[in-house]
Amino acid sequence: MINSMSYKGYTASMVFDQQDKIIVGRVLDVDDIISFHGESVAQFESNFHEVIEDYLAASKVLGSPPEKPASGKLMLRIAPAVHAAALKAAARSGISLNKWAEGAMGKAALKPHARASARGVA
Repeated sequence: MINSMSYKGYTASMVFDQQDKIIVGRVLDVDDIISFHGESVAQFESNFHEVIEDYLAASKVLGSPPEKPASGKLMLRIAPAVHAAALKAAARSGISLNKWAEGAMGKAALKPHARASARGVA
């Protein structure tokens, strides 16, 4: 059983607090902390929708785009030579191109601050 609920592309965890007899939720996959609760599934769902609508409205008022969870799907257009080299690297590693690219992008995504610092950029 998956203990989550989705609304407008956002997913919330659902955890039952036995002591307080409530369902506690937290919106997942965004840096902002968005939490809520409900005494029933219907109230939990209603409150979830309300906090998402409030988050979207607050983002609009503040003039900043709301953070959206990533779908995990990515379409890239790259030079054929880079594509061929990546295919060969993935094959040498014994993994699919998707897994190889995920690993390469994951490593690169963790390094920008270090590269910027080396260039004297904060």
